[in-house]
Amino acid sequence: MRARRLAVKLSLEAWTNPEGSGNLDGVYKREGFAGQRMRVVPASVTQTALTSPVTSWLTVTDCGYFPAAGSHRRKRKQGATQTILIVCTGGRGWCRLPTGRFTVEPGQVVVIPAGTPHEYGADDDAPWTIWWAHVAGRGVPGLLAAAELTPERPVAEVRNLLRVTALIDEALTALEHDDSPLTLTLACGALGHALALVAADRRRIGTHRHDPIAAAVEHLRSHVGTRISVAELAGIVGLSPSHLASLFRKATGMGVLEYQTRQRMAVARELLDNTDLPVQAICTEVGYADALYFSRHFRKLHGMSPSRYREQAKG
Repeated sequence: MRARRLAVKLSLEAWTNPEGSGNLDGVYKREGFAGQRMRVVPASVTQTALTSPVTSWLTVTDCGYFPAAGSHRRKRKQGATQTILIVCTGGRGWCRLPTGRFTVEPGQVVVIPAGTPHEYGADDDAPWTIWWAHVAGRGVPGLLAAAELTPERPVAEVRNLLRVTALIDEALTALEHDDSPLTLTLACGALGHALALVAADRRRIGTHRHDPIAAAVEHLRSHVGTRISVAELAGIVGLSPSHLASLFRKATGMGVLEYQTRQRMAVARELLDNTDLPVQAICTEVGYADALYFSRHFRKLHGMSPSRYREQAKG
């Protein structure tokens, strides 16, 4: 009963507390949900966090967990002052933005940027179970851009659902303890990691055997000792060179040749760290015929020669 009364109190607090509700215009479920968890960070604490060198990059204002949230619905005509992150792990839900109405399924994330008018809620027949958070800070727009989540495309698949929800749980658990500066730093770090993971998942290369970019990456990784041109690689995966180059850069953040070079250097570092092979032998192992050319590439990436790298203490 005590836990239930606390859940009710917190739900009502969010309805009456502007900093917790994010400029709430309409709430259609005020009594809370069985098993819910929620924490609202006081406005004064949030304001301090947004000026701190540690938490100004990303600050959490509130977060929670709503299981089987029947009749859950929120409407904010002017949007929220924070960016809203909702991860659905069960049931279904929906969100409506000026750009349209979107269905939300298990394994999907909804991100609503700050200032975007919106409404969202649980499906009537199969109400969603969600982990959610409101965040602000100077790093949030960059994370949303990296995740390619916009008002036009606010919903995306979460490939590593367990890790993302575990990070939100970590933030929530921390705030359930207290909202001291150190605890808030932990919560903000966890939520920053969660958003970064969503962004990385959005750009990560697929693993399906028919994915040409996944096939291209696998070929480069398994043929580190063989130099291959963009045209040759395009022929192997069945794309034109220009199309491959465009898709590859979007998926990895770099060009095909740069990716190949970094793979070669990764293997070279491993050999330098873990074997007594001479530099010339390592050069040959990773596909370079000219040791001087290999050393030049290695120095460009690492700022030192292979021999100097090997001499450095590590770990």
